[in-house]
Amino acid sequence: MLEKATLILESFSPSGGSYRLAELSERTELPKPTVHRLAADLVRLGWLERSGPRYRLGAKLFELGSLVPHRLDLRETALPFLQDLFEATRETVHLGVREGMEVVYLERIHGHEALQLPSRIGGSLPLSCTAVGKALLAFSGAELMEEALSRSLPALTTHSITDPDRLRMALEKIQVSGLAYEEQEAALGVSCIAAPVFAGGATVAALSVAVPRSRFSPARLAPAVRTAALGLSRALRGSG
Repeated sequence: MLEKATLILESFSPSGGSYRLAELSERTELPKPTVHRLAADLVRLGWLERSGPRYRLGAKLFELGSLVPHRLDLRETALPFLQDLFEATRETVHLGVREGMEVVYLERIHGHEALQLPSRIGGSLPLSCTAVGKALLAFSGAELMEEALSRSLPALTTHSITDPDRLRMALEKIQVSGLAYEEQEAALGVSCIAAPVFAGGATVAALSVAVPRSRFSPARLAPAVRTAALGLSRALRGSG
């Protein structure tokens, strides 16, 4: 039931808006009676609000979000560095943190060219399929890395790494260079480069630049990504 309730909550657009019961059923691929029952429970809990026949996200979710101020602080501290990275590259920029075996995106600044990306603010993707995720995984300790390699690796595209040996080699290269690469592993036609962000001796986030594969130039992008990650790491150490 909890998974189905989560499907309902995650079916809402990041831009807001409300949906009728039939629309929620279509978006979640759940039967109408199930959606009706769960939506009533979510309204009672304050996670959804109902106005006539339409449902929207409830205020309780925003209250719960305020209970994780460290992520808000991280995002606010990171914004100037993300904006600098965007100005230097004019490409789509991401900030992400690790949650289990997934990367959760805290911020995204769109480049001038519209890219078809699966990432969205507040959304999550598998660590192994993204440059941000691989940067986080490479520097989150040997235990987590081995756990990830022991699992079945998900695939978002035909280019996603599903072989544990290939992923291990990629992570070892990231540990040496300090930069993670992803080529069409999360979305076809898109390449990405990322770097980890450190604070208090631990990896707390990673930031990246995503570009159309046709103009992916690591030599041009790597210095800007590395500079932004180092700058944010210093800022977080100074505020700690």
